[in-house]
Amino acid sequence: MNAFTIFHVLLSLIGIMAGFVVVFGMIGSKVCRGWTTIFLGTTLASSVTGIMFPFHGFTPAFVFGILSCVVLGFAFHALYGKKLFGGWAKVYVVTAVIAQYLNFFVLIAQSFQKISFLHQFAPMGQEPAFGLAQGAALLFFLVLGMLGARKFHPAAPLA
Repeated sequence: MNAFTIFHVLLSLIGIMAGFVVVFGMIGSKVCRGWTTIFLGTTLASSVTGIMFPFHGFTPAFVFGILSCVVLGFAFHALYGKKLFGGWAKVYVVTAVIAQYLNFFVLIAQSFQKISFLHQFAPMGQEPAFGLAQGAALLFFLVLGMLGARKFHPAAPLA
């Protein structure tokens, strides 16, 4: 792997780890400021660096990168622009969880492509094992998103 690929993968993994801290914090109605900065920053950087790989048409990876940037734009606006005021808290939760899911979706896809143990179960990326893993992840993130949207009520809008 070249240095750019390693950098991109590290950004993604840091974003995923920080994202789980942030999402579970939201379920506890907490704004984890430092973790949030890490999550949003590395997830955005991961999406942008993913788009910077050689372009070979509109692949799912490219579409996910663009979609992630758009979703993150709403998350940044809700958090930093609107300071989570009113309905913007829910917008933030939903968009942050979607961004986390998109990053995790790519992690699963890349794991099935690059890790030989997993690759044997889904060499084409369309086999039942891959679909089951992605379906379980989608269900997990839907539950996290619903819990977060219901339970995230910061004491006051951010200053």
